[in-house]
Amino acid sequence: MQIDIAAAEAAPGAVADPPLRARPWLRALDNGLGHLVEIPAALLVVAEIAVLLSGVVSRYLLHAPLVWSDELAGILFLWLAMLGAVVAFRRAEHMRMTALVAMAGPRTRAFLDTVALVAGLIFVALVLHPAYEFASEEIFVQTPALELNNAWRAAALPVGFGLMLAIALIRLAETADWRLTAGALALGIGVAAGVTALQPVLSGLGNINLLLFFVLGVGALVFSGVPIAFAFGLSTFAYITLTTNAPSMVVVGRMDEGMSHLILLAVPLFVFLGLLIEMTGMARAMVGFLASLLGHVRGGLSYVLVGAMYLVSGISGSKAADMAAVAPVLFPEMKARGAKEGDLVALLSATGAQTETIPPSIVLITIGSVTGVSITALFTGGLMPGLVLAVTLCALVWWRYRGEDLSHVARPSGRVIGKTFLVALPALALPFVIRFAVVEGIATATEVSTIGIVYAVLAGLLIYRQFAWGRLYPMLVMTATLSGAILLIIGAATGMAWALTQSGFSQTLASAMTSLPGGALGFLFVSAVAFVILGSVLEGIPAIVLFGPLLFPIARTVGVHEVHYAMVVILAMGVGLFAPPFGVGYYAACAISRIHPDAGMRPIVGYILALLVGLLVIILVPWFSIGFL
Repeated sequence: MQIDIAAAEAAPGAVADPPLRARPWLRALDNGLGHLVEIPAALLVVAEIAVLLSGVVSRYLLHAPLVWSDELAGILFLWLAMLGAVVAFRRAEHMRMTALVAMAGPRTRAFLDTVALVAGLIFVALVLHPAYEFASEEIFVQTPALELNNAWRAAALPVGFGLMLAIALIRLAETADWRLTAGALALGIGVAAGVTALQPVLSGLGNINLLLFFVLGVGALVFSGVPIAFAFGLSTFAYITLTTNAPSMVVVGRMDEGMSHLILLAVPLFVFLGLLIEMTGMARAMVGFLASLLGHVRGGLSYVLVGAMYLVSGISGSKAADMAAVAPVLFPEMKARGAKEGDLVALLSATGAQTETIPPSIVLITIGSVTGVSITALFTGGLMPGLVLAVTLCALVWWRYRGEDLSHVARPSGRVIGKTFLVALPALALPFVIRFAVVEGIATATEVSTIGIVYAVLAGLLIYRQFAWGRLYPMLVMTATLSGAILLIIGAATGMAWALTQSGFSQTLASAMTSLPGGALGFLFVSAVAFVILGSVLEGIPAIVLFGPLLFPIARTVGVHEVHYAMVVILAMGVGLFAPPFGVGYYAACAISRIHPDAGMRPIVGYILALLVGLLVIILVPWFSIGFL
C-alpha cells in the first residue's frame, strides 16, 4: 500500500517546514535544479509506459517479442527511481512519521525538521563515493540484449545522491534561523563522531549491535521525524561500516538490487493510472452509480463510500489516489445529510485499510517481488478478504445510522439508475479488463498497467469527454515523486534486510517463530499483532521488504499457505497504517478530506474494531484467501 505522505503532512495540525529566508539567488538556483530534475523524471514515466506497451503490442498482437524491452525498461527504471527520489527530497515529500513531532512546540518542530534535513544530507554524503565506486565497477558489465555498458544504468545512483546533496545544502542555506542549522549540524556530526569513536567497543558486542542500530537507532531517527528511507539507510551504513568487515559499497549494491526488480515498475504506472481515473471522471461515474443505488437508504452514502473504495482500489493500486477520487464526490452530500466530519474521515481511513488487498495493490506487487509468491495468485486471493472487511464495516455503518432521518431524500427512479449505470459502465469494466489481461496472459502484472492507462485515456477522450491536458505534466511529476519515495525506501530496506540476514538474525527469528505455541494459528496471530505495530511505525512497504523474506519461509514451514499469510499480514499492516495516533494513513485521509485529525479520533475506534473482527475471520477461515486459487 502506498499513501501520499506529503498530503498527510499538509493536513491540519501537521508539521510545517522550517522557516526559510527569501534569497533570490538561492531561490533561483533551487528552481533551476527543480526543472533540471522534474522534466526528465516526467519524461521517464512516459518512456516507461511507451516501452512496456510496445512490448505487449509486439508480443501479443504482432507475435514478434521485443527481446530488449525489459532490459531498456530496467535501465530507465533506476533513473526514474533516483530522479523521483530527488524530486521528493526537494519537495520534502519523503515518507516520515510526524505524529510525535506534531505534538512539539513550533520551535522544537522547526528544529526537528532541520534535523531531518541534516540526516538526509549526512546519508547522501556518506553513500556518494561508494555509489561512484559501484557505478565505476559496472563499466565491466555489458547488458545482454542491447549490449550497452551497465554503467549507464548504475550512474543513476551517484547522480541522484549528488543532486540530493546539492539540494540539502541549498535548503540549509535557506533556513531562516542559522541557530537551527548550526544546532542540527552539530547534533548530526556529534552523533556520527561519537558512534565512530565507539567502533572498538561495538566490534565486540556481536548481535547486540542489531538492537543498538536497528531498534534503538532506527526508532530514534523515525520518531524524531527523519524520513524512513534515510533512517534505514543511516542505520544500515553505520552497522555495516562499524561492526563488520564488509565495504561500504555493499550498502549501495543492496539498494540497487532492491530498486531494480522489474516487477516494481508497476508502482509508478499504477500510481499514474490512479491519477488518470480521477482526472478523466471515471471515478466520479462509478461513485454516481453507487449513490443512485444506495443513496436513499439509511447510511446509504457510507455504504457507497465502502463500495466505491473497493472498486476504485481495483484500478489504481494507490490509496492516496483512491481517497482523493472518492472523498470530494461523496463528502459534501454526506455533510448535507448531517454526517459528522469525524465520522466521515474515520470511515474513509477504515476503507483505506479494508482495500489493501484489492488488486492491483502496490503492497501485493511488493510482496511478490521480495518473496517470490505468484503475483497472479496474490491478485486472485486479494478480492475476498477485502469483501469480508467491507461486510464488517457495513455492519457497523448499519448500527450507527439505523435511526437516520431520510424523509427529505428522494428515491431515484429505475430510469435514473439505469442511466447512471450506463454512464459508469466503461469505468466499472476497467478492473475486469486489468484482471482479464493478467489471467489470460496478454500482459504481465508489470505490463498490465499500460493497458489500463490506454483504456483510461481513450475513455476520458472519447466517452467522458473529460481530459485536462494541462494536468498531465503535474501528474507525471507527481507519479515520479511518489514512486521515487517508495522505491528509495525499498532500496534502503533491502540493505537493512541483507544486514539482518548476514548477522544470523533470520535463523534466530525462524527458530523462535516455529516454536510458538498453537502451531499455524499461533504463528498467524503473532504475525498479525506484529504487523499491526510495524504498519503503524514503518508503513507497509518497508515492513514487507524487511520481514517478508524472513517470515514467508517460516509460514510455509508451519503449514500456512503463502497467499493466506500474505492477506493476513497486509490487512494487519493496513490496520496499523490507518489507526491513529501513529498511522500516517489516517493523517493522509484527514489531509484529503480537509478535516482536522482530532475530529476522527473517537469515531475511528469502532471502525478499527470492525476491521479487527474482519481480520480475525480471515485468519480463522483460509478459504477467503485461497478458495479461488
